[in-house]
Amino acid sequence: MKDKLRNQKGFTLIEIIAVLIILGILAAVAVPKYMNMTAQAKQKAMDGALAEGMSTCSFGYASIALAGTLTGTAATDALAIAAYGNGHKPGSDDFDYLFSVASAVDGVTVVVSGKAGSTTFVVGDTSTRDWVLPY
Repeated sequence: MKDKLRNQKGFTLIEIIAVLIILGILAAVAVPKYMNMTAQAKQKAMDGALAEGMSTCSFGYASIALAGTLTGTAATDALAIAAYGNGHKPGSDDFDYLFSVASAVDGVTVVVSGKAGSTTFVVGDTSTRDWVLPY
């Protein structure tokens, strides 16, 4: 019976504790990195949504120009582009879009915010950029 116990192989308690300590150190380093990466990914998603809103303004300008209804008056054209944007908002499960006249820059202000019911973004998450008329 003693021979049977001597032939058994396994890990000692010291080896197991050493492995647990190493895993704890790795986890302590990895968790903050992961949290930082999530915040960066969230910001990049918001930037992408904002770029989509800017693209909607450009498309609206092109549609209005091709229809021949540009007036050459910044306030009137910006109002038409903002109306186009609000009527053709990009489809998104996470973001709401608002297009309004930006008289200070002769263009349209695009506001992207988290949509109610989103699993990633909250209503308070907001980003803004101005789209400027090309003339």
